[in-house]
Amino acid sequence: MLPKINFTETEAYRYLQDYFPEVSQLEMKDLFKNDPDRFKKMSITFEDILFDFSKNRVDDKAMALLIQLAKECKLKEAIEAMFSGEKINETEDRAVLHTALRNVTNKPLTIDGENVTEEVNKVLNQMKTFSNSVISGEWKGYKGDEITDVVNIGIGGSDLGPVMVTEALKSYKTRLNLHFVSNVDGTHIEETLKTLDPAKTMFLVASKTFTTQETMTNAHTARDWFINGGGKDEDVAKHFAALSTNSKAVEAFGIDTKNMFVFWDWVGGRYSLWSAIGLSIALSIGFDNFHELLTGANAADEHFQTTEFEQNIPVMLAML
Repeated sequence: MLPKINFTETEAYRYLQDYFPEVSQLEMKDLFKNDPDRFKKMSITFEDILFDFSKNRVDDKAMALLIQLAKECKLKEAIEAMFSGEKINETEDRAVLHTALRNVTNKPLTIDGENVTEEVNKVLNQMKTFSNSVISGEWKGYKGDEITDVVNIGIGGSDLGPVMVTEALKSYKTRLNLHFVSNVDGTHIEETLKTLDPAKTMFLVASKTFTTQETMTNAHTARDWFINGGGKDEDVAKHFAALSTNSKAVEAFGIDTKNMFVFWDWVGGRYSLWSAIGLSIALSIGFDNFHELLTGANAADEHFQTTEFEQNIPVMLAML
């Protein structure tokens, strides 16, 4: 169960309040002068990451009180509740399991009688087959041409996460050109499509329900552009894929449900890039590199779940 402790009512918080006037007067130069080991004590190395928090206006006493605050709030129990699949999203009565999407060690995890690990792996294998086919040129458009451009149509987490990652990892770019459309203003998609060839373009429509108004407006604009550019209704399946769970609506749009990539209600929007929503990333940098991305995230998850608070980077970031 998710602990519900008002941190302002803890003993540690009262001590921190009392100590604040003193610590707020500390000068950074004096903190380093009085403690030659300050950097060593206030930095954490995790694989290739160096987390240096020595330049924060805290001392040993303040850090000890912050750790005590985390413990009094039962943070460890809260972390375990999340990783075990308890429904800590109380507003929507859902689990918070983006960590299961990058569970590359395949630890078994059963939620509501379903083996989540197996289901995630099925989708990952589907993404691998699809992305490898498109990148290699094996996948052909309706004229027999290789796909050269991929347009991701989404909004919110179905757009922002993939945009960020493809930009950050553009040095790993495959031969495909990635484009992202999110704005319901028609100018956005019109400008994106202006230089593209319908016979060589693949669209990814990212909408869990396949009813999201902004996304579906742009998706239908893309479909009309494709048809007006020479494609036929039966050709839609070669140029559109769906990141959704609504198979009826996907099929009605003209997309082959074999090219429908599902995700789950325990995937929060801001974390969805680790799910099928990350298909644009896999196409952009290659599936092997996408899997490396998952592996790195899994290592960070393990660190967060198992490391003592004093050496736990996410915990220390949160406390500071």
